[in-house]
Amino acid sequence: MLKCATTMALPSANALILRHPFSPQFTHHLKLNFVDFSSRTRISAAPGDFADSYSSSGSVRTSDYDQVAEIVSEERDFTGTPHVPVYVMLPLGIINMECELVDPDGLSNQLRTLKSINVDGVMVDTWWGIVEANNPQQYNWKGYKRLFSIVRELDLKLQVVMSFHECGGNVGDDVYIPLPKWIKDIGQENPDIYFTDRDGRRNPESLTWGIDKERVLRGRTAVEVYFEYMRSFRVEFDEFFQDGSITEIEIGLGACGELRYPSYPAKHGWEYPGIGEFQCYDKYLRKCLEKAAEARGHSFWGRPPDNAGTYNSRPQDTRFFCDGGDYDSAYGRFFLNWYSQYLIDHGDRVLAMANLAFEDTPISVKLSGIHWWYKTASHAAELTAGFYNRANRDGYAPIASMLKKHETALNFTCVELRTLDQQEGFPEAMVDPEGLVWQVLNAAWDADILVASENALPCYDRQGYNKILEHAKPRNDPDGRHLSAFTYLRLNQALLEQHNLREFQLFVNRMHGEAVEDL
Repeated sequence: MLKCATTMALPSANALILRHPFSPQFTHHLKLNFVDFSSRTRISAAPGDFADSYSSSGSVRTSDYDQVAEIVSEERDFTGTPHVPVYVMLPLGIINMECELVDPDGLSNQLRTLKSINVDGVMVDTWWGIVEANNPQQYNWKGYKRLFSIVRELDLKLQVVMSFHECGGNVGDDVYIPLPKWIKDIGQENPDIYFTDRDGRRNPESLTWGIDKERVLRGRTAVEVYFEYMRSFRVEFDEFFQDGSITEIEIGLGACGELRYPSYPAKHGWEYPGIGEFQCYDKYLRKCLEKAAEARGHSFWGRPPDNAGTYNSRPQDTRFFCDGGDYDSAYGRFFLNWYSQYLIDHGDRVLAMANLAFEDTPISVKLSGIHWWYKTASHAAELTAGFYNRANRDGYAPIASMLKKHETALNFTCVELRTLDQQEGFPEAMVDPEGLVWQVLNAAWDADILVASENALPCYDRQGYNKILEHAKPRNDPDGRHLSAFTYLRLNQALLEQHNLREFQLFVNRMHGEAVEDL
């Protein structure tokens, strides 16, 4: 796929809303029946091309229907398509800081509702900051034991996340769960255990990958700490593994549990669609960079770029990310290779330990969908997050290869987002979530690994669900490829409202490949 093309792929059988640029209140729905999304056919028409079709009052001239083909099609029928399991992510605050289950009766009622519409299971975070809160290697799993028992009694399956990051301060976070107290105490004396930006601001959301092999955590390395936590979980919940209640373990590898640098933290002032900042200024990562530069024979390359802007810069406003900028210089390529490879090496180290801890249980890793500035040459927001995905270079294939080495599935976000919708409000951000999703899906499938997904933002509408379905089960794929599972973000009262629950049930049935009619 041409990542810098000025045209975009559009899904078939989805209603597109074209808005007159000067009349935002007016919408005209067009359904395309000549564009096959799975083949990534591209059209060059843009909303501006239809500007002459609107009168100053915001109406559409009847003659324009002759110019814009009558493009009406039925929603796609998913009857008989492969069964894709649907899980629902549980609320963040169901386990409190004392590792007690909050409102078990209320949760049980909600889970019964999910079971009644044939949801396959639930996803739950096990928080490092709760379980190993006060002292190293002292684990408290009691609240999770009760939760898992309730889920199993209702014949629902479990996806369990090893959450080695802080909860709070990000989109959708409504509770605060810090890293373990004993880790925070170490951080008071040695703040370099955290990711650090150019101005020296520490980010206590997760530990820097620079201490993966450094014995700075009461005599243990970070990887050893993660391994012993995972091994404790595997032993404590053996019965749930043995009876098949736990179907997958997702390994948290960075900010928000995703394999990425924390390059766009709201706590440091980042706002969408800022490019973010490189996060390699702690002393451990700086030392690794200096060694890599010396090994390359250019010791003066042993520092991060000083012209990459700030959190809320635009690519064209920086000398590093602008067209023809330093990102494409010899130094820029060296730095970006090192920065992205460290991300891959971190995943490699932790997943090796995860496979030891969980033996034959399927494991997965989540990648974030950084779709802003995707249609620029530098892909600046992806670069600061550690994805070396500039024009003419596939930054996701090396990650997929590393996951294949460990037989690990890829869980990718933002599958519900529509490019045209995301362009509204920030047309200058050159977004393309659809193009990004297809690039990542194909990189994973080419590496022969399973791919699951989840939505990035709350989704209750038919259009959003249809977009997920098109990604989950690509039309006319010659190899019959499809998602291995989908996890809905997240269980709340809005989802359980009558109309929203009806739409979700219809979506679940279609994901299961069942013959259904509108409920």
